[in-house]
Amino acid sequence: MTTNTTPSVIGYEHPLSERVRTLLRLEDMFERVDYFLHKNDPQEHHVALLSIFEMLDVSGRADLKSDLLQELERQKHTLEALRENPDVSEEALDNVLWQIDQASSRLFQASGKIGQELRENEWLMSIRQRTNIPGGVCEFDLPSYHYWLQQGPEQHRHDLQQWLAPFLPIRDAIGIVLRLRLKREYHCVPEISANKYALNIRFTTQEGIQRPKAAESDVEFDLTFCNL
Repeated sequence: MTTNTTPSVIGYEHPLSERVRTLLRLEDMFERVDYFLHKNDPQEHHVALLSIFEMLDVSGRADLKSDLLQELERQKHTLEALRENPDVSEEALDNVLWQIDQASSRLFQASGKIGQELRENEWLMSIRQRTNIPGGVCEFDLPSYHYWLQQGPEQHRHDLQQWLAPFLPIRDAIGIVLRLRLKREYHCVPEISANKYALNIRFTTQEGIQRPKAAESDVEFDLTFCNL
């Protein structure tokens, strides 16, 4: 008997600020690294390393860590105000606040620029430089990297987890701002635009290689709006 694990709904996220856009990009990269990290093929571990390099680029913003710390502190104060609410489980609230404290502590203890350890690794940076060139990581360009790729999957995972470690405090602190959920049965895609005054959602259908056109039927959806 085969169990269908395909989700019944599709979630779409849309950032309302550049800060949140950066966090969602990092969230996507973390998911990609986690997926390929647990595979066994050398080329899949190559993709995991490329995603870590992308994280290095995106997380290079000097104010990223301070922004996250400020946001975690703001959320903590907001949640603390719910203690007197009889509809809020004190146990669940304490658990969330504990998670926020843990994430803040790990982020605060991360010294220097995020990922600086990788930037100081000459071997990794030589690979990163070659990845910007189409086909630049062929074995004759980087024989030492070719040698690493031929090591076993356990060695790959050990090294990749070490290289990923400086980014883990960010992963703990990342949140989601706007999520729209559609039943999979709808053959349409939401196009979202927003500013501080209004939120607009337009549903379009895609047929083959033709240009998308506005959906003509009613579409039921769930919308979650998060303040970050």
